[in-house]
Parts: sequence; C-alpha cells; structure tokens
Amino acid sequence: MPNRSFKKKSLPDKKGHFGIYGGKYVPETLMAALDELEQCYRQAKSDPSFKNELKGYLHDFAGRPTPLTEAKRLAKLLGVKKLFLKREDLLHTGSHKINNTLGQVLLTRRMNKKRVIAETGAGQHGVATATVCALFGIQCDVYMGAEDVERQALNVFRMKLLGARVTPVKSGSQTLKDAVNEAIRDWVTNVRDTHYIIGSVIGPHPYPMMVRNFQSVIGQETISQFKKAKRQQPDYLVACVGGGSNSIGFFHPYLNFHSKMIGVEAAGLGLNTTKHAATLSKGKVGVLHGSKSEILQDAHGQILLAHSISAGLDYPGVGPEHAYLKSIKRAEYVAATDKEALEGMKALSETEGIIPALEPAHAIGYLLKNKRRFKSNDTLALCLSGRGDKDVQQVSKVLHL
Repeated sequence: MPNRSFKKKSLPDKKGHFGIYGGKYVPETLMAALDELEQCYRQAKSDPSFKNELKGYLHDFAGRPTPLTEAKRLAKLLGVKKLFLKREDLLHTGSHKINNTLGQVLLTRRMNKKRVIAETGAGQHGVATATVCALFGIQCDVYMGAEDVERQALNVFRMKLLGARVTPVKSGSQTLKDAVNEAIRDWVTNVRDTHYIIGSVIGPHPYPMMVRNFQSVIGQETISQFKKAKRQQPDYLVACVGGGSNSIGFFHPYLNFHSKMIGVEAAGLGLNTTKHAATLSKGKVGVLHGSKSEILQDAHGQILLAHSISAGLDYPGVGPEHAYLKSIKRAEYVAATDKEALEGMKALSETEGIIPALEPAHAIGYLLKNKRRFKSNDTLALCLSGRGDKDVQQVSKVLHL
C-alpha cells in the first residue's frame, strides 16, 4: 500500500537540487558538457526507441529481470517471517553497475562521443564500463586508486582483458575519491570527444538523477515481483550505501509505499575512530565532486580520508538524494563495521550458498547485529548488489579459513 504520509516530489528541481542538496558546482569548462548531457538524457528518456533499446540490452545482455530469492535459513537466523534477496549479483559482470553503464553508453552514442572515461573503487563499475565500451567499440579509460588496484587485482585484469586502459591513481588516499578527482581532470581536458560515465548517484546534476533513474529498475522489478507473487510489499528495504546507486535504485520506486528504508554505510573500524566511511552518520554539509551533500570533513572543510574493508564503500561523500531522504526522515541510515561485514558475508554464504560482495555484506552484518529491532512477522527485502568473487582473495587473508 502507498504511504499516504509521504508524497514523492518530482526531484530534483530544474537546477538539480534535492532540498538543499545536489546542484552543479563545476568549472565553467564542464557546464556546456553537463547541459548537453542533460538535454540528451531528457530527449532519450521520452524516446520510445531509446527505452526499447535499453530494455533489450538489459534483458538480452545483462540478464534482467533478476530473481527475488527467498533466504529461508537466514530469515530464521534473524528471527523474521521472510527475507528476500534482490539478486543484482546475478547480472552480467556481477553487480548492479551494468544497469547504469548500459544506459550511459547509449547516451554516449547519441552524443557522438568517441571516448569514455570512468572512475572505480571496487572495480565493478570499471568492469561494467569496460564491458559496454567493448560491446559498442568505444575507447575506454578507467581511473582507480592505487590501493584499490592492489586489493581488487581480479577486476583490474578483467578491465584490461576487455580492452580498457586502467590508470592507477597514487595521490591522496589512493582510493575512490582520488579516482574521481583524476577522472574529472581528464574530462575537463578532453570534454569535446569524451563522456564521463559516473558510476554512482554522486557528482553534478544531472548525474544523481540520471544514474538513479537507470538504477530504479531494481525497485520497479521488486515491486512487480511482490505483486505477481500476491505478497504484501516488504516492511523493510535494506541496502548498502557508498555513493548510493544500488540503494537509491532500490528505494526510489518505493517512496510512496509503506516500506521502511534502511541504508547501511561502512563504519570501518568504528564510528568512534577516524577509520570509517559513515558519511550520513558523521558527515557535514559541503561540496564534493560537483555536488552539495553530506561529506566527511574536518573543521577547516578539508576532506577526510574514508576507510572501509570494502573498496566500493570507502567514499567520503554520498549521493545528494540520500542526504535529502535522511533530512526528511523518509529513510534511516546506519553503519556496520568491517568485522560485521565479514560476519555478514560468512553468514549468507553458510546459510544460503550465496557469497555476497563485501558491500552488501555490510547490510547483512547490520541485520545480524540488530535483529532484535525486527518483529517475528516482518518481511525484509535486501538488495544483494554484487557477488563476492572479487573479494574472496582479500577476505581469505583476514578469515584464514
């Protein structure tokens, strides 16, 4: 049933704001490119041929719709009535990232751009970008923090095998934030023939809106699958949050429903330390990578280093729509530590035979630690945003199994 106490607004506004968040804070060099992208996207969005082409690639190439798997043994462990997993891990390339890259590569063709650049943390967005560029014969350059290159060696090899050039970024924390910095520098220099495929709901307008809409297929399918099975929609939606594309794609179609939403950030070594990436728990309003949102910063406004065992969550900012949903109390944002994420990964593997990526393992870890907050008749739906192949080598050094 719709939630009558909340009315979904048409957001963002014309200037790209979700309440006070969002916007377009970029060098003048990029304003024309952003305007071109927004115009192209709005035209494509209302073009039946574009929608049908994207739908075809999502079905025939990516593997949509993804299943809604009931996790009976894990539900029993949590003490809830039912737990369903939205299986984005079963998509081609192993995560939800392909939903967005397929949409954006079709826009790249419409704009007649000959080259694509991307940033990546865990490597899944880089792999998905390299994949669609190989599919359409487009030159691809991926920027990746040097630390992430080391801990995600498998995905680096996959990108190279797909024909992409991977550039390690050795500045700053050598992680996702710094990869975004380098990608933006490249874009400023090569804006005429290059499109920047941002992998999350971050960055200047229209990216947060556009990426959200490409990822909303996750929540739209989930609603349809519950309806088809003649089940009530879930009491809770749970998903991990870094930049926040999988979670906003899961949440956004549900904004007018009764379902409560829980986004789980990375608490790293603990919220009482500086080694975390819990932006919505510990951040303050600021501007990062062209958008106003909640960010981790010191008293002087300098960006703090984020930490997570998961390369896909160690970002010191968050998508502006998430900050907005928190501000109006439509969604709740919590955090899980590295240790809890490892426990979540192990629990799903042992109870359901599904090895999750470290990113959604944070959401599972949160549920395990906080199972007393849920009632025995609650139904939960969790976005399993990626599979754990990319993480097993790293995790094996920690768990010593």
